[in-house]
Amino acid sequence: MKGDGHESHPLIGRLVRDVASGTEGRLMAVVREDLPTHTGKLRTTRRAYIRPTAGGVELPTALDNIEPLGAS
Repeated sequence: MKGDGHESHPLIGRLVRDVASGTEGRLMAVVREDLPTHTGKLRTTRRAYIRPTAGGVELPTALDNIEPLGAS
């Protein structure tokens, strides 16, 4: 694990798809984050940040939602 919750991941820098939204782009980071549940308790989750190929703001998604695209 890197500092500030950032983690190494073999797909960082590669083209991926977020299967939940269909967004395709480059995986920029994987971050371990504490997010509140509906009860207010925190749970740790791993989020992937994807920069869309068309540009724009990096979009977060659950790490389990990403799949690699062809060779990049």
